[in-house]
Amino acid sequence: MDLEWKEEEGIAGKYVSTIRDENGSLKDIKFTNIDSFNFAFDVVDVLAKKCPDKTAMLHISKDGKERRLTFRDMMVYSNKIANYLQFLGIGKGDRVLLVLKRHYQFWFTILALHKIGAVAIPASFMLTKKDFEYRFKAADVNAVVATAESDVAKEIDKALRSYDGMKVKILVGAKKAGWSSLNKEIKFFSQHFNRTAGTACGNDPMLMFFTSGTTAYPKIAMHNFKYPLGHYITAKDWHQVNPDGIHLAISDTGWGKALWGKLYGQWLCEAPVFTYDYDEFYAKEILSMIEKYKITSFCAPPTVYRVMVHLDLSKFDLSSLENVTTAGEALNPEIFHKFKNATGLDIMEGFGQTETTLTIANLKGMTPKPGSMGKPSPAYNIKVVRPDGTTADVNETGEVVVGYENGFPPGLFMGYYLDDEKTISVMHDGFYHTGDTAYVDNDGFLWYVGRVDDIIKSAGYRVGPFEIENEIMKLPYVLECAVTSVPDKIRGQAIKATIVLTEGTLKSEELKKDVMKFLRANLASYKRPKFVDFVDALPKTTSGKVRRSEVRESDWNKEKGNAN
Repeated sequence: MDLEWKEEEGIAGKYVSTIRDENGSLKDIKFTNIDSFNFAFDVVDVLAKKCPDKTAMLHISKDGKERRLTFRDMMVYSNKIANYLQFLGIGKGDRVLLVLKRHYQFWFTILALHKIGAVAIPASFMLTKKDFEYRFKAADVNAVVATAESDVAKEIDKALRSYDGMKVKILVGAKKAGWSSLNKEIKFFSQHFNRTAGTACGNDPMLMFFTSGTTAYPKIAMHNFKYPLGHYITAKDWHQVNPDGIHLAISDTGWGKALWGKLYGQWLCEAPVFTYDYDEFYAKEILSMIEKYKITSFCAPPTVYRVMVHLDLSKFDLSSLENVTTAGEALNPEIFHKFKNATGLDIMEGFGQTETTLTIANLKGMTPKPGSMGKPSPAYNIKVVRPDGTTADVNETGEVVVGYENGFPPGLFMGYYLDDEKTISVMHDGFYHTGDTAYVDNDGFLWYVGRVDDIIKSAGYRVGPFEIENEIMKLPYVLECAVTSVPDKIRGQAIKATIVLTEGTLKSEELKKDVMKFLRANLASYKRPKFVDFVDALPKTTSGKVRRSEVRESDWNKEKGNAN
């Protein structure tokens, strides 16, 4: 039977048409009416009229206060803040830094920025003076909306001593001299805000994300107003959100992943989101929330699952969960199996970058292969290529690239802000070069190998760290690990495993010998680490990714110091 194009159900149908098989699995997708698309007006405000009392977000503050915010609330308060921001002089094209943790005001404010056409720049509340100085100057920031919690405002004020481009400072929470107070002042502004012929949409810039900065200063990936549509597959076919359920994604609003799991795709699917505004992550607390609030879909980075599988999951009622997902870094198969054995759920892995939306994933209808990223999203033209640009063979490692020769798909970034050189270095010959390496197996599944810079070249072999890390993670006393290169006079590079042990496990030379014995039995000789190091913690980006580069650079710098 021939499959036909059909408009998707609900509000998404105006913009998304798909081909699905008889089981509802996605085969192809196309987007229409996107040149005039503005998510705040075309999704949130439309839902506010279609289903004004439907829950958009269940928000739990750190003191346990529950707020059930409807789509009408989202429209009303984003309108009030849009009027407020315009009154303060913020307009179309201005760049506004948002440092709001998981406060519900983040959602009101980012929607308001979309309505006035200002560019939103999410940022982590963990940044310091130096970080803010770099971001203000690199992005030409005109305004900042920040939490009154922690030392955020203090660090921003210190950074502003060397930056004179800031027009407006707005604080959410307590009042502070020199800052406008959002909570106090928005009550004076109208709850109506009209779209005009000049309203930003389509190809206009909407978002700027600072990348994780795992190897250098963060770059600034710029996205247009079509970006939210790129997340329809994220929510519909990967998270598999339930419009009558509720979706929980573990992410701070300072990172793009929050917009993957707490806003665009979910509301395109008319599904509520759950937000817990915590200060510190405790796995038991999150599991209790899943049980109490009957979370139906859940997304978290592999780090969270690594912690969860070392708990007694039988103590929590997780029966409400219908689908669980992970992204951010590759998921070790051992963690997949442990979680499935405890819950019966497959962790559906996905892959994407700050520069994209979900590009590769285990989507609805697929049976995942533990450790595999999945298959290419129908929204993207994905290839794995050799350094010369030719397509890699099956099971041959190459770089993952995204084609745009037939036009930019919604979700692919516009380029790096004010940095043509870096943009051209990754976008050329009709492809965006991700810098990530993988191979494709006989069934079309992609398997992550590592960043191009993570590849270890030892004794003539090219070794990816992830395969070795997967073996190490099978040891019951290993919480997480990083495999990197160290200098070696004979091989050029040798392999080192840096390991974080589970709570209560004591470091010892005997344990190192046990690790080496296990690896000798399970890895080819050229893949075996020559060195094992136990540490209390691995360096990570503020988004939770392990910084292999920092581990590697520390070891190589030590060697340089010894040589001098």
